[in-house]
Amino acid sequence: MTAETFEDKEMADGPVDSGTTQADFIKEELNFDVDPTDPMTKAALNDHQPEEWIDILGNGQLRKKVIKKGKTGTRPNRADICTLKIIGKLKDGTIAEEHEDLKVQLGDIEVIQGLDLAIALMDVDEVAEIEVYPRFAYGQLGKEPDIPPDATIFYTVELKSVELEEELETLSISQRKEIGNKKRERGNWWFTRNEPTLAMQCYRRALEFLLPIENRTSHQNDAEESTTDAELQALLEDRMKLYNNLAAAQMKTQAYDAALRSVESVLRCQPHNVKALFRKGKILHNKGEHESAYQVLLQAAKLEPETKAIQMELAILKEKNAKDAQHEKNLYRKMLGTHKSNNDSKSTKKENKSKTTSKLTWSIIGGASAALVGLLLYRFVS
Repeated sequence: MTAETFEDKEMADGPVDSGTTQADFIKEELNFDVDPTDPMTKAALNDHQPEEWIDILGNGQLRKKVIKKGKTGTRPNRADICTLKIIGKLKDGTIAEEHEDLKVQLGDIEVIQGLDLAIALMDVDEVAEIEVYPRFAYGQLGKEPDIPPDATIFYTVELKSVELEEELETLSISQRKEIGNKKRERGNWWFTRNEPTLAMQCYRRALEFLLPIENRTSHQNDAEESTTDAELQALLEDRMKLYNNLAAAQMKTQAYDAALRSVESVLRCQPHNVKALFRKGKILHNKGEHESAYQVLLQAAKLEPETKAIQMELAILKEKNAKDAQHEKNLYRKMLGTHKSNNDSKSTKKENKSKTTSKLTWSIIGGASAALVGLLLYRFVS
């Protein structure tokens, strides 16, 4: 095995209340900082006449023009299932994307960000032109083979229908597995494009479908009782992949405590999962816990001794542990050296004091002797 390339932003649960404004949707659900009091943004969120361009974000990078008006009051909410007809063209008119009946869940970034934002402002049966600058389209990477880097894309979009999301409790194991893995794969796509925050958003949503359901209805209980052990095991395997990928994205954003919780979720079920052990070791390394990281990676190395990524990490940690040990020794030596120096200083002071006292004593004795000799000489002369 090699270290997989898929190396906390929380998502809101459930659909948006029907009373939620479109500005709230964009700001809170799609994580864009929209000021609804800004004149340009306020204008963008109101109804407009056909053939009038509106600037959705107020920065000129996402514009929408209604070609055909839809049914008033039928705008989708977050988590609604939208069926779309999409044609995307480059500036020279080349068709870069085309979908006849594309189903996406609004707010789950199953399409590029610009479309996810713009669709929230469409009514059912509406046809609109949407101009998306690179930042909200495919950015500097583009999308091979049809979309070059830094491309502005001109979409024609028809919102064919809007359906409510099905209740999770009514879905079968196979349905949950299919939806969860679709969202996980979308998260992988965002991760490979160096968008770990968007990847985490997808992974969090995927977890909702791949986690065991508590408080099941009797219908769901009956359905799961008929599920085979193989199906449940497959769901568990997919969940472990998801936690590993989530940990990798969290590591990218330096959310090490959250990443550690994710890999621990894997290791509780699969204590010999090498990928989880490898990532746990790297997380502890990044947290500065070098000795603990080394011990975890030793476990991974025992399971897969030929994996170069593990051996390289172990070599780095071995050197760091040696430096840490030497640093501790130097500290102890410094402490002991300071203590010895203090004792030597005290000893020197005592010796100096003793010498001073000795000199003083001999001075007194010498003075007394001289006085005695003088007295004797005086008497003898007298």
